[in-house]
Amino acid sequence: MSNLSKREIVLQIYNKTGFAQKEVFGTVQMTLDILTDALASGRTAELRNFGVLEVQLRKARIGRNPNKPESNVMIPERAVVKFKSGKILRAKLKKLDLAPWQNKSTETPSGQP
Repeated sequence: MSNLSKREIVLQIYNKTGFAQKEVFGTVQMTLDILTDALASGRTAELRNFGVLEVQLRKARIGRNPNKPESNVMIPERAVVKFKSGKILRAKLKKLDLAPWQNKSTETPSGQP
């Protein structure tokens, strides 16, 4: 199972609509730019039935450097984007076969179970 790329989104829209790939790419990129600008200015992006992207503040905390566990590192507060899935996406996820993810969680880092 591979990741979905922007290129694959463009190709799927192109195959379904027949619009020029350059135009589809421009439209997809503009959509992503608008979402990015909205989130960067602190706005929430609500995409009905898909989900909501919202900016939240992650509090400052003390962490540890894995290379020097004896020393503490201050991690400053920062803005992060949280995603809450919409109704249709949640319904489709309920029908998802979980086996591929369950196998990943039982594997060791070397890929051996």
